[in-house]
Amino acid sequence: MLAGAADAAGAPPVVTDPLTGVAIEGYDPVTYFIEREPRQGVPDYEYVWSGVSWYFVSAANRDVFARNPEVYAPQYGGHCLMSLSRGYLSDGKPRLYVIEALKLYFFYSTANRDAFLMSKAETLKLAGDNWGNLSNGLPVEKPPESFPSSEPSSAPEGEEAAPVAPHGAGDNVPAH
Repeated sequence: MLAGAADAAGAPPVVTDPLTGVAIEGYDPVTYFIEREPRQGVPDYEYVWSGVSWYFVSAANRDVFARNPEVYAPQYGGHCLMSLSRGYLSDGKPRLYVIEALKLYFFYSTANRDAFLMSKAETLKLAGDNWGNLSNGLPVEKPPESFPSSEPSSAPEGEEAAPVAPHGAGDNVPAH
């Protein structure tokens, strides 16, 4: 195990597995950027950053992360981006993610991820505004009400809801 220089007292909270204490359910954060799908790391290639163990698939990935963890770690400690923008914390799921502007974001549900894809700029701004208070355990004054619903749309009885065009055609924004 290698330990990072980051002081856990000053680092933002990171979502960890409640049983193992490992960040992002043991997924290797570097693989989100260099492989088609994220891969599970192994304890043999562990690195401690922000007071939390992170697993990697190789020593090379571990060493790349150790040089600049902020580049590869999920934003907001792996908390759901949409929840943050709405004024509360919820754990993001490592298999529900988007890479936007070379930053990794996790989501609690596919509905939350889809809502983000419909309102990226507003969501990013509100999440950033709320993160300071939420990461320190302080309440947000008023959760915003202006987002597209992340609930499935309901069509009038007997009618099917209109399909939503897939996001990303020509965008080069992976949404998983």
